[in-house]
Amino acid sequence: MSSYSRADQRLLAKLSPVQRPYPLNAVCTRPIPNSYWATPLLLACEYPWSPKSFKKPKLDALLKAGVRTFIDLTECGELSPYSAILSGRAAMLGIDPACIEYHNFPIRDRSLPQSVEYMNSVLDVLRDNETRGRISAVHCRGGIGRTGMVVGCWLVQSGIAKDGDEALRIIAKEWCTVEKCKRFPHSPETGPQFEFVQSWIRRDQCCADSSSRVTLPAIQASA
Repeated sequence: MSSYSRADQRLLAKLSPVQRPYPLNAVCTRPIPNSYWATPLLLACEYPWSPKSFKKPKLDALLKAGVRTFIDLTECGELSPYSAILSGRAAMLGIDPACIEYHNFPIRDRSLPQSVEYMNSVLDVLRDNETRGRISAVHCRGGIGRTGMVVGCWLVQSGIAKDGDEALRIIAKEWCTVEKCKRFPHSPETGPQFEFVQSWIRRDQCCADSSSRVTLPAIQASA
């Protein structure tokens, strides 16, 4: 099976969605078992750091795969933070720490973002990094619910998927290649998270009428 270099992935990102190979993980090397390439410039994965695995952390694997922007969806205190050691790990691998970015957009486990505007803030970071040709990684705790929800909205927002239903089909195709799918067969994780993606509308397609805008599902998932 052939694999693409990081330069090749940037070229893939410039192709139209119909021209890109799927599943992407067949041509883009997966840095850790529980990860998948949602787009050539966006890796979805589980939490990449644990003090118990400091000798061979998943964080290093992501950095070696070209990830330069980390988008962390976990809440404060949920897991051991890695933002303080990120620059040090990059330097150990010969990567300029100045080129590393870390963003934290906390979303409660198994729940939804606090607002549509909040999700748009996450997507703005992804858009900025894609414009600069940078590889980003988005993760929560397990890389299933919150991560899948963000990936689904991004697939719609970026025009890769025509709507939320197509975004979910794309995720399903990639998710089935992840080791964790044997235990967790679906991503996102909860009904409201699926509904949030299904109802997502690209910002430039939203009308001024508030009735046409995305609204949060009425029933929040329990923590």
